[in-house]
Amino acid sequence: MKLPYKNIYQVLKLNRAIVYCVIVCSLLISSFSLWMVYTIHNKALNAAFAVNTDGSIIPLKLVTQKENFKVEALAHLDLFHNYFYSIDASNYEKNLEKALWLANSSVSDLYRQKKAEGVYNRLLQYSLVQKVLHSVSQIESNNGNYTFRTLTVFQINRGSITDTYRLVSTGRLITVDRNFPNNPHGLLITDYIENTLKKITDEN
Repeated sequence: MKLPYKNIYQVLKLNRAIVYCVIVCSLLISSFSLWMVYTIHNKALNAAFAVNTDGSIIPLKLVTQKENFKVEALAHLDLFHNYFYSIDASNYEKNLEKALWLANSSVSDLYRQKKAEGVYNRLLQYSLVQKVLHSVSQIESNNGNYTFRTLTVFQINRGSITDTYRLVSTGRLITVDRNFPNNPHGLLITDYIENTLKKITDEN
């Protein structure tokens, strides 16, 4: 007995349905695999492991790169402002040299300007002591560009007279190669400007 021939269109529709099923399953499997790889990759970036003395594995949580940058940037700015503004007759050359390692030509130009105006000569002539009391910096990020605004309060001791000043300065930060001990944070201050300098009185 002969088997009846199947309708060719039914066979093609069946084949097409099978192909579609295979394609959909392949896409689902591929998407799931990519998602798993992405998840594992993120976990690997945010975690590290250390081997304990007994051979056990200890998971260590890493601080994000952004948090690390902010901490180092604040430390860098604090270091610079202390070197550049905490000076006296005995240490000003050494401190200014250290400060210049932390910034680019914008600070070098400011240093030459102050020198031409006789700031450091007066420091030597009258044995002035300039000391930073505190500095507070704010850092903003915009598409990988980092700008800062720092409020520095410092005193100038003239023997029997002590004056206090408030300085607001701004600039940008860029990353460079670390150079210990000259530039331990691997950052460089650029476009540095002393915006305002105001003497603090009892009325302020």
